[in-house]
Amino acid sequence: MLNVKILDAGMSYTEEDGYVGKVQFEVEGDSGGYEITLQSKRGKDWGYGLFFLKDSGDEEKLLALEERLEEDDELFDYLVETAKAELPERKD
Repeated sequence: MLNVKILDAGMSYTEEDGYVGKVQFEVEGDSGGYEITLQSKRGKDWGYGLFFLKDSGDEEKLLALEERLEEDDELFDYLVETAKAELPERKD
């Protein structure tokens, strides 16, 4: 798994949208930061978008990181769990 430093994370849940979260992070050896946005209706199958955190950076690095997320389940699950850890307790 890549060495990542979490900068910020959050997640919310609504009946309409399901789980919606984000994680802002840096990758060791890379000068720019990234943000991954996450969405899942039931908390199992996750859709995501990967973006530069601040300014546009090297597109090739972004695409390489996206490919890594597709292949490295441990890394992707780590980012999902980081966001889920910030989910407020639901009071049903």
